[in-house]
Amino acid sequence: MTRPAVNRQWMARSLLSILAAAGVAWTCMQTAQQAAVSAAATTREDRPAGHETLRVGMWTLWHDREVVLSPAGPDHKITLQSCTGCATLASSEKATVRANGSALTLAVAGKTGNAPRILLAEPVTLSAHGETVTLHDPVTITARDGALVIVVTLPVERYVERVVASESGAADGAESMKALAIVVRSFALHEAHGHADYDLCDSTHCQLLHWGGNGGRAATAHAATLATAGETLWFHGQRALAYFGKDCGGRTASPGEIWPRARAVSYLPSQPDRYCTADGGREWASEITRTELSSALAAHGLAKPGWQNISVSRRGESGRAVTIKIDGAEIGADEFRLAVGESLGWNRIPSTWFEVSRQGDGYAFHGRGWGHGVGLCQRGAAAMAQQGRSTQEILEQYFPGTQVADEATGREWNKFAGDGFVLESLDADDVKYLADLNRARAEATERSGLRATAPFTVRAFSSTPGFREATLAPGWVAAFTEGDWIGTQPLRTLAGRRLLADTMRHEFLHALVEQHAGPRAPLWLREGLVELWSDPSGADSSNRGRLTPRLTADATDAALAHAATEAESEAAHRAAEGYAADLLARYGRVQVLDWLNSSVPTGITAALGQR
Repeated sequence: MTRPAVNRQWMARSLLSILAAAGVAWTCMQTAQQAAVSAAATTREDRPAGHETLRVGMWTLWHDREVVLSPAGPDHKITLQSCTGCATLASSEKATVRANGSALTLAVAGKTGNAPRILLAEPVTLSAHGETVTLHDPVTITARDGALVIVVTLPVERYVERVVASESGAADGAESMKALAIVVRSFALHEAHGHADYDLCDSTHCQLLHWGGNGGRAATAHAATLATAGETLWFHGQRALAYFGKDCGGRTASPGEIWPRARAVSYLPSQPDRYCTADGGREWASEITRTELSSALAAHGLAKPGWQNISVSRRGESGRAVTIKIDGAEIGADEFRLAVGESLGWNRIPSTWFEVSRQGDGYAFHGRGWGHGVGLCQRGAAAMAQQGRSTQEILEQYFPGTQVADEATGREWNKFAGDGFVLESLDADDVKYLADLNRARAEATERSGLRATAPFTVRAFSSTPGFREATLAPGWVAAFTEGDWIGTQPLRTLAGRRLLADTMRHEFLHALVEQHAGPRAPLWLREGLVELWSDPSGADSSNRGRLTPRLTADATDAALAHAATEAESEAAHRAAEGYAADLLARYGRVQVLDWLNSSVPTGITAALGQR
């Protein structure tokens, strides 16, 4: 039940007073700081959802009644607000949040208080149902019908990356991962998903998201998301619907075969998929007792116990069951599959493409495919990638007639060939900067002496906000390099500020260094070499070794990876430059480049910076 505003304010004041009695500190922050934290903590609750962030329901299948909050690390505190604009509370102790009807009870340091919601803007660790996860994005906790509603506000690209890592498989290659990223982004942004408290859930009802991460596929998912940043599917100038499934069984399904109310669209046909069955089709079989089926169907309100017969009453173009007859009543086949899956396990009836027959006191199901079968078939896409097919070819196979375009503008990316790189831009006029980029690329090679082992991709975003949303880079960064991929603010902006030549030379140096760096090369060495070679007077000259770093090597690496301010980032880069200069002065270029490919010995690192 919704409580009047006056009660919500009283509850917030009550929480403050009770926590104060428990010795929990709270402070009214300075105006600018308060505004920044409040903006993050509201998780867009008072504004319509935009494309900068997505509100994602966390642990939505668990219906937890209690969650424990802990500091994210030894130097952190739990910082929370009980309402937007309220004072910020800080505690070094664990806190327990419980659902109490449609309100919350917060217990900390032996004291309890009530609140309508809890807003967490700083990193925090959450524990429930035996699972523990540390989050660095804003979290809102409310309650509904005695269960907690935990909502995490994620930048769109971070959400896509997490889903791609969670939904992809070991057989996926780089191109199928990029195709999946585009489909995941399109699905998230192009339709409503039926949730009252958040934009998307974290289960397969929307798209699976493992909060604990997928270490084995995290790096490739990140690369695929970055390479396709901001890209979605379009059809004749309109945003397209996009779906994907694990295994179509050799033929995709049209939306109407799965969801009776779905509108027919030409780019989601039922069609043969020879790639899915390239290494032989896979079939499945399952026996389910009448008792199990009765329980599952009753739990979902699809059929009362006591029914006698079950059969397929109608099939679609692909051969999948569209409706199931239970005695004289008909229900949707996908409803049937979901009810069985949620109650008995998803492997019992993994798709609606099946035959069913009576077997004693139960039923035998035999079928093919896994999932609904609409849109991209992940098994087929992975096979296409293994055969050398491109992301575009994969998407054309499963969404014929669609185009990949920028989500914000609907424009397709232009591609211009440079010397050892490809420039991607939404603005055709950016071809005029190609000569400047070629010059910067040549200078980077000359100064470093490093030869590229593969071409680079330079993606010039059409706006500074677009660049920041895609790369998640802080505001002071003009360009961003990861591996062979370089993202930049608009080239016209860099040129207008006379930053184009220096910025692109610097980023090409980054790309060259990353191609030659081994997995154990320290970040300070990679960044330090780029800083040295970016300065025309630097190169490898020994007088650069007079720079004395003010940070330890470990502290420099930490600051380079997670600088909170521009000043902190600048100090870290200067320290890295000093360490790299010292290393070159002492051991020479050949040895340093060998360590770049392997790692710098511990004793050598400890001696650096000492005079």
